[in-house]
Amino acid sequence: MAAAAAAKGKGGKGAKKKKELSSRPQYTMKIVESATCAICKTQCERGLRYLAKMSEPGAVGHGVPCILTRKRIN
Repeated sequence: MAAAAAAKGKGGKGAKKKKELSSRPQYTMKIVESATCAICKTQCERGLRYLAKMSEPGAVGHGVPCILTRKRIN
């Protein structure tokens, strides 16, 4: 029974498939808080929207991805 399971690829050590790399480049960005967006010299639309949202009383935020810190990882 174990030989049949191993032959079908269930259990045991089997060859793993390689991940195919996408032709599209991948990027990563740093998450910044509203204080960073407020002092930024090049304020973007996303940052300004986040600033407006965080200026409301009782607002809780987790940051926003900053396009100025974008790095290619691929």
